[in-house]
Amino acid sequence: MLAADGATGAFEAERARLVRLAYRMLGSLGEAEDVVQDAWIRWRQVDHSTVASPGAFLSRTVTRLCLDVMKSARVQREAYFGTWLPEPLALTPEENLGDDITLTLMLALERLSPLERAAFILHDVFGVSLEEVATTLEREAPAVRQLASRARKHIQAAKPRFPVDRDEGARIAKAFFEASASGDVAALRAMLAESVIVHSDGGGKAHAFPRPIIGIDRVSRMFEGVARKSWIQQARKLQDLWIDGLPGYFSLEPGNAFQTVALEIENGLIVGIYFTRNPDKLERLVGRFGGGAGAQAAH
Repeated sequence: MLAADGATGAFEAERARLVRLAYRMLGSLGEAEDVVQDAWIRWRQVDHSTVASPGAFLSRTVTRLCLDVMKSARVQREAYFGTWLPEPLALTPEENLGDDITLTLMLALERLSPLERAAFILHDVFGVSLEEVATTLEREAPAVRQLASRARKHIQAAKPRFPVDRDEGARIAKAFFEASASGDVAALRAMLAESVIVHSDGGGKAHAFPRPIIGIDRVSRMFEGVARKSWIQQARKLQDLWIDGLPGYFSLEPGNAFQTVALEIENGLIVGIYFTRNPDKLERLVGRFGGGAGAQAAH
């Protein structure tokens, strides 16, 4: 039987992985941390002598809690104002999360049923055996195999792209910020694929486009409209980032509005631009990288 300090140590050894699992399930770091805290409370109440594998037990607990949260989260997403994007999981260029899930794959996961999403994430991302996934989901192994197979087919149909070379991504993100901040629309257009799509999440709390902007001509006109506003050159990059596997940055825009920008790149051109401006999703980045800008924006 684990002693109290041993039980605490066993949980803390799993905490980072559990938060990552819950985030991949929910798309929200705040909700993921809440779920893991609930799992900690349950872990404290367990007879640890009956637990053969703390990691497996905690993964089951977190997954089941996430499935409960997802029932209400889907209702909230349906009422969400404009485009919904996951809360940015942002790392500095020196940091490494340890998996290859990108923002585009996160969005593809949104199209799955909760059970399909759980089966795919547990088995294909975290390497959990199908038998253990079946125990977690309280389903027979053949049914879970079918769930995982359907999930893969849905994801392949969505054609999520995979991480770009880090040096190339950093170079393009730097050039994109410089061109957008200076209003150089010609330079911006040269970076865009013909089928480029802009996604913008303001959550009804910050200015954002309520629907995606599709195609190089429409996206270029959007940038031309922004470039005509002289204050655009007041934009300040606060930190280069990798946001859910995509190159980008965190910036303070004119009007004291924070945002993250993530760029989806294919064959050297930008095929997707993801602006997250909802302040509820940026609080931890403001706290980490905002510095004096955070205090300025609060007034």
